Amino acid sequence: MNHSGTTRKQFIIYMAVTFGLSWILQIIASKYAQGGNRPVFTTLLSAAMFTPLLGTLAAGIPLKGMGFIPRFKDRAIYIFFSLWMPALLSVLGGLLFFVLFPAAFDAEFRTLHGALDSADAIQTLENQGISIPMYLTISIIQALTIAPFINMIPSLGEEVGWRGALYPFLKEQLGVTRGRIAGGTIWGIWHWPVIILAGYEYGTDYIGSPILGPLVFCLFTIAGGILLDFVYEKSETIWLPAHMHGAVNAFSIFAYLLKPEYANLSILGPSYIGLISMIPVVILAAVVCRKQSISEML
Repeated sequence: MNHSGTTRKQFIIYMAVTFGLSWILQIIASKYAQGGNRPVFTTLLSAAMFTPLLGTLAAGIPLKGMGFIPRFKDRAIYIFFSLWMPALLSVLGGLLFFVLFPAAFDAEFRTLHGALDSADAIQTLENQGISIPMYLTISIIQALTIAPFINMIPSLGEEVGWRGALYPFLKEQLGVTRGRIAGGTIWGIWHWPVIILAGYEYGTDYIGSPILGPLVFCLFTIAGGILLDFVYEKSETIWLPAHMHGAVNAFSIFAYLLKPEYANLSILGPSYIGLISMIPVVILAAVVCRKQSISEML
């Protein structure tokens, strides 16, 4: 996919609107997170996901040609990639982490129990006869089936802006690989306020807090962005990276399998955004870049 007609002025407007609106929402959301109001926090973060789309519209970057008309014929491998690769990479990364840190595995599900208790959900589950292991199983099934499709709508707000508008411009200016790296870095920095202020993704007690988290998250968005852009280029439809993005957001269950006393290791894993657990994502992204470089030379 290529929207190389984007001008530098449009790029500046896009960046100003995308970051300005999002960072305002993230700062406000962080205040609610600090006050323990998770529903409002989550709602504001969901709203922030649409700011790249708003930035695209404000800059006058055309949506036509971004692939809103689905093209699934002869693209089965990329459909499979978007459907199942996030879960596979998450499992591989989580297993790698727990092989290295077996004592950190929360076999009693204390972390998950604490998260549900803080959300006042324990009593509801008990009333329905649902145990913690049963809830975990249901969550995994949902993450593999319906959740990515539900998440696809807010994820589309990001994908239109990132893969649809930003990445094509950067790839034209810098080349494919360097453009993807720059795009992933920008995507990661876009998350910084909520990571720093609200402990989003890593919490607040991890090793190297609060500096290391934002930097490590950029490594993930660089590698993850390469895979999402690969799917977008090959499928020529914005819906597949939007679904894949939604699947990434859905399959984060490993974060709840870390014992509370090992919370400082969250910067390493077991969620796919940890330094160790993201290794499968980084390896696959490197393979994609390598094949792209070879094809460009031929």
